[in-house]
Amino acid sequence: MSETLKIKLMDTHAGGDVSRIVFAGIDRLPGDTVRQQMEYLRDDADGLRRLLLNEPYGIPEMSVDLIVPACDPEAEVGYIIMEVMGYPIYSGSNTLCTATAVLESGLVEKREGLRSFKMESPAGLVNIEARVRDGVVESVTCGGLPSYIDSYRHRIHVPNLGDVTYSVAYSGGFYALVDAAALGFDLTLDEERDLARCAEAIVAALQAERGFSHYTLGDVGPLPFLHFMGPVEQVSDHFYRSRSATYVHPGVICRSTTGTGTSARLALMHHEGMISPGDRLETVSLRGSGFIGEFIEVNNVDGHQVVDNTITGKSYVLAHSETVVNCDDPMVDCAGLHHILTDSHE
Repeated sequence: MSETLKIKLMDTHAGGDVSRIVFAGIDRLPGDTVRQQMEYLRDDADGLRRLLLNEPYGIPEMSVDLIVPACDPEAEVGYIIMEVMGYPIYSGSNTLCTATAVLESGLVEKREGLRSFKMESPAGLVNIEARVRDGVVESVTCGGLPSYIDSYRHRIHVPNLGDVTYSVAYSGGFYALVDAAALGFDLTLDEERDLARCAEAIVAALQAERGFSHYTLGDVGPLPFLHFMGPVEQVSDHFYRSRSATYVHPGVICRSTTGTGTSARLALMHHEGMISPGDRLETVSLRGSGFIGEFIEVNNVDGHQVVDNTITGKSYVLAHSETVVNCDDPMVDCAGLHHILTDSHE
């Protein structure tokens, strides 16, 4: 009889970005913090990420969030984020999806009204506020990572594009921020492939020219992300809106505007003197979905103006499933899985 492994999943999406939440089927990982457990998966057990994001089980545009027991006593649960580019320490859309999933699954009690709790990400504790009405999680607000501008309005020559003006923000990863109109884009859905090709060229040029270092984390690797910025519209007092698109991997423009991309925009708007504490920005994706970022306060840390912020959005449950991994399937690679999956052989 062929060997099979089983993984319990809940598929969700926030703003169009699908997050596959893994609830059961994985043994407890070594490590005294969720960050250490993430590093173990990254360095010694990458098979789970590759399995669920590649054919026949997934596609690169998806994400995977593994639920783990919290190590910090203040947190209800822990979670590890896996994406096609690797293991980001934080993601707004993945956090919105994971918070909704743990409420819908009963891991965290779902109560009417405003439900506040903490989750432990690889970046540390994350404050969650979920609004529940008639048993439905209507919205989730999560803390965005403190964000700051590393480089402002630099220029780089990009083959086939010419000179491109960009800024760089850190908001959980380093982001190049570019003006969409200056590159000939209106940020409409029919531009998606061209946006991905343009972003890939700019990111490749930046990676070849320079690196970036976080003021406490140090070298966090090459700049991976790019955020196209549309014009900013003032909708009302203290509320702004802008079309946006976020590139994360060759060929991949996120369905949502991303939480970390929205945090990066808040940092840039503060740097340019456009917003004050209490102001909010709604970033709107190519598909019309949106996240709302709120500028909470700014602190001077090691010479950087660091913006504290929150991200608000809504996540939807798409499916509950038990994925059966057939290790004799020639399209499936079970290497790197056996030492982390619970005993579910048949």
